[in-house]
Amino acid sequence: MDFKTLFQNTNWDETKASIYAKNASDVERALSSKKRNLEDFKALISPAAEPYLEQMAQESHALTKKRFGKTIQLYTPMYLSNECNNICTYCGFSFDNKIRRKTLTDEEILQEVAYLKAHGFNHILLVTGEANQTVHVPYFKRVMDLIRNEFANISIEVQPLEEAEYGVLHEAGVYSVLVYQETYHQDVYKAYHPKGKKSNFEYRLDTPDRCGRAGIHKIGLGVLLGLEDWRTDSFFCALHLDYLQKAYWQTKYSISFPRMRPAEGIIEPNVIVGDRELVQLICAYRLLNEDVELSVSTRESEHFRNHIIPLGVTTMSAGSKTNPGGYVVEPESLEQFEISDERSVEEIAKLIQDAGYEAVWKDWDRSFTSSSLEGGARRVAEKSVSTE
Repeated sequence: MDFKTLFQNTNWDETKASIYAKNASDVERALSSKKRNLEDFKALISPAAEPYLEQMAQESHALTKKRFGKTIQLYTPMYLSNECNNICTYCGFSFDNKIRRKTLTDEEILQEVAYLKAHGFNHILLVTGEANQTVHVPYFKRVMDLIRNEFANISIEVQPLEEAEYGVLHEAGVYSVLVYQETYHQDVYKAYHPKGKKSNFEYRLDTPDRCGRAGIHKIGLGVLLGLEDWRTDSFFCALHLDYLQKAYWQTKYSISFPRMRPAEGIIEPNVIVGDRELVQLICAYRLLNEDVELSVSTRESEHFRNHIIPLGVTTMSAGSKTNPGGYVVEPESLEQFEISDERSVEEIAKLIQDAGYEAVWKDWDRSFTSSSLEGGARRVAEKSVSTE
């Protein structure tokens, strides 16, 4: 069974009712379970679990410390382009926003890279809008050839591609692909994405499968919190994760928790997700899955990020800019959304250190592979950093 079939056989309304019907006994059963399943996850994200948040946080801390040690991996995004052919009602890059569009040249990319390297980054996330005639596979391949030797770990968050195209980028050195479904509510998805290739719900839904078949090392999932009922959306994301881990067991996975942020021309959130609810969700994922990486970005406030470090996250962005050329080339170009935590990377590294954790700048390198980039072989050797 592929995920599309599994998804079609899982009813949204019935799933939502099941989550909201969970009671204290269900939560206590989930908390006492030695091996949790998706029904337990429903209980842990349900309103009934809210009084158990402290217990969830303590176990989430213990599980994360056991699996990852007291470490937080640091990365930053580098936006290559704000050109986009999609209309997405929540995004500053939306095609119908009358903004000046920009795609970085080779020289501009190298200027941005020099800045990021000077600040210690070895893990980088390349981000673009979805403009297939401008930011396409040949462009991505050229960027990879340009910067591959500058970073130990390069991830991408771009438009969904074909399996063969992911294979090309895998060969070029792409380690991870982030692709968020935004919302798993198919009818609501269409309302938020009325025009452009992104409006094809099923094509986007199939993207992680194409990544898995292409041998991508790590696949990042998530929903945009605020578009629909966060509990139901998060269950479907967990269902997706569960399926992928069984289908592509050699691949690593991460979950991100983006909450809607202000941006040029966007709508207001349909659902407000409070800080306590987001902590509950992060802890629930950790209690479900000890191995998944959990990431919190600079979308979140200083206060939230100050306190989330011991509660289950393993990865944080720092010093982020969400506009092409935002670090050096063109700081005033339009950003995709407003960040909330504007502290420098040095301040975030100190925050992590003061919390008793180690800021990890590098935990993987292509030299650890047995066949490097040759022949499309899956590269599964990884250097694990885990310190007390």
